[in-house]
Amino acid sequence: MTYPDRDPRAVHRPTEALHPVQEPVREPLREPVREPVREEVVERGDSRVRAVRVVCAVIDVICWLFAIVLAVHIFLVIAGANASNGFAQMIESWSAGVSLGLRGLFTPANDGLRTLLNDGLAAVLWLIIGAVLTNLITRVALPAGERRVWYRRTVR
Repeated sequence: MTYPDRDPRAVHRPTEALHPVQEPVREPLREPVREPVREEVVERGDSRVRAVRVVCAVIDVICWLFAIVLAVHIFLVIAGANASNGFAQMIESWSAGVSLGLRGLFTPANDGLRTLLNDGLAAVLWLIIGAVLTNLITRVALPAGERRVWYRRTVR
């Protein structure tokens, strides 16, 4: 009688003399199988929610654009850019339009410091205006569950 679990090259002895000893079957230690983490983005298909998000994004972009124009104007004045250059004139006219009437608020003798204070304050105010407007719009137009979190992350 042959045993299939034994090595066929081993020396075979008569099977009557030996009684096979059954060893307990040990399974190798295995770590539990971990499923990969799946993330889902759950968004509502509500067109009102989408419209409010688009409006808030447009407001944010416009306010940041105004603040960047004012910051570029501050940089050009402090760096001493050529005032007759076309780009410098364009930035000067745009920044005059979005300065919120704060161009003459501070009047130090140094032109760079005056621009930094007046246009810097206007840039900060544009960022605050954008944040307040988007906050108010989302509070008024969105339901309570949709205000702060635009997506829900679930881990399974």
